[in-house]
Amino acid sequence: MKAGASLQTRLALAIGLSVTLLWLAAAAVTAHRLGGEMQEVFDDGLKATALRVLPIARHDLHEGDGRGDPVEHDGNEEGDDGERRIGREARYGEDVTFVVRDRNGKVLLASAGADASIFPPFVKPGFLRTETHQLYYDASVDGGLTIAVAEPLDRRTELSRKMLLGLLLPLIVMIPFSLLAIVLAVRRSLRPVRLLRQELARRGAQDLSPLPDGGLPSELRPISAGVNQLLDRLTAAFNAERAFAANAAHELRTPVAGAIAQAQRIRTETGEELTGQRATEIETTLKRLMRTSEKLMQLARAEGGRLQTDEPSDLRPVLEMIVEGFTRTGEGRILLTLPEEPVLSRLDPDAVGILFRNLIENALKHGAQNGLVEVALQTDGLLCVANDGAVLSADATERLGKRFARGRGKVGGSGLGFSIVKAIADRTGMSLKVVSPRPLKHEGVQIEVTLPLA
Repeated sequence: MKAGASLQTRLALAIGLSVTLLWLAAAAVTAHRLGGEMQEVFDDGLKATALRVLPIARHDLHEGDGRGDPVEHDGNEEGDDGERRIGREARYGEDVTFVVRDRNGKVLLASAGADASIFPPFVKPGFLRTETHQLYYDASVDGGLTIAVAEPLDRRTELSRKMLLGLLLPLIVMIPFSLLAIVLAVRRSLRPVRLLRQELARRGAQDLSPLPDGGLPSELRPISAGVNQLLDRLTAAFNAERAFAANAAHELRTPVAGAIAQAQRIRTETGEELTGQRATEIETTLKRLMRTSEKLMQLARAEGGRLQTDEPSDLRPVLEMIVEGFTRTGEGRILLTLPEEPVLSRLDPDAVGILFRNLIENALKHGAQNGLVEVALQTDGLLCVANDGAVLSADATERLGKRFARGRGKVGGSGLGFSIVKAIADRTGMSLKVVSPRPLKHEGVQIEVTLPLA
C-alpha cells in the first residue's frame, strides 16, 4: 500500500481483510469440527444399524418363515419371494446395506441389492474403511453369525459437501455486507477529520483565528491544539510586522514632510541652477518616500484593521469623492458611471476608499498617455476599473499582488497598490479578477471586483 494512501482506505482495507480472514478461519475450524462430528454420527449410525439388524436377522434365519432356510440375495425374487423381500425391507430398513454370514463366511442373509464383494471377510468387530465404503462388523454372542453393515463414502462426501455449502453460503452473503458496514463505520468515524480539513480549507489567507475544538475526538485534540499554537505564533508575528510597518511609516511622515519643505526652500532661494536641480531631485525622492510610507500604513490597515461596520452605507458617495480627489490634482481622465439606486454594503467606508483609490491610481499610472480610465459601479456590487494601457503578460499577471512588485515600464510606484487591494479583497471575501486585454478590445487592462452587499 502506498504511503500516501488515505487513512480511510487503509483502515477499511485492514479491518475488512482482518474480518474476512477471521470469518474464513472460523468457517474452516467449524467445518473441520463438524466434519469430525458428522463422521462420528455416521459411524454411530452404522453401529446402531448393526446392533438392530443382527437380532432380527438371527430370528429370521432360525425362526422366521417356519423353515430357517437361507434367503437368496440376488435381488430378483418374484412372487412369494418378492413379498418376503418387501417384508424384510420393512423390518431392516430400505437404506440399509448389510450381509449376514455364518462362522464359515457363507452369506446367509443380505439386504436387497447388496453386493457381497464390497464386504471383506469378518476379522473382528469394529469399523473398517475401504476405497468405496465405511463398514461396521459385529458378531452374535455365540459367534455363529456375523454382520457387516456398509455405507458408501460417496454418500458421506455428498452430505459433507452440502453441509459445507450450507455453512459457506451465509458467509458469502454476509462478508460483502460486513465490508460495506466497515467502510461506512470507518467513514463515519473519520468525519471529524474531514470537518477539520474543510474548516481549514474554508479559511482565507488572513484568517488566523483559533480552530474550534468542540466535538473533536481525543485523538484529534492534540493536532488542533498544535495548529492553534502555530496560529497564535503567526498572529503575533504578523501583528508585530504590521505594527512595525505602521509605526515606522507614521514616524517617517513628519521628518519627511520637513525635509520636503527644506528642499523646496533651497530650490526657491538658491540662484544656482545645479543646486536648484538637485533640490528638485531631493524633493522628488522624498515625495516618493512619503507615498511609500502612506502605502505601508494602508497595507497595515488592510491586513489588520477593521474592514466592516455594523450599519450598511452607500458606496457611491465614497467612489465619487475619490474620483473628485483625482480630478482636483489634475487627473481628469476618469469616466465614472454610477447606478441611480444606492449600492449598500457593510464595508468600512475608509477601507473601501483605500481600495477605490489604489485601483484608480494604478489604472492612471499604467494606462495609455492621455487615455481615459473607465470606472463603473453596478447595483449588484460589481466594480470595473479599466484603462487602455499595454496588455499584461501571463508573468506580469501572476506577479500582481506581490509586495513591491513593480511593472517593467518606467512608471514609478511603490509596488504596494495592488497588494493593498488584494489584502482587502481576501479579508472581506471579495472576488478579484484581472482581464487583459479588455473585453471586445485588443489592449488595456480591466480589474473586476465583486463587492459584498448588505
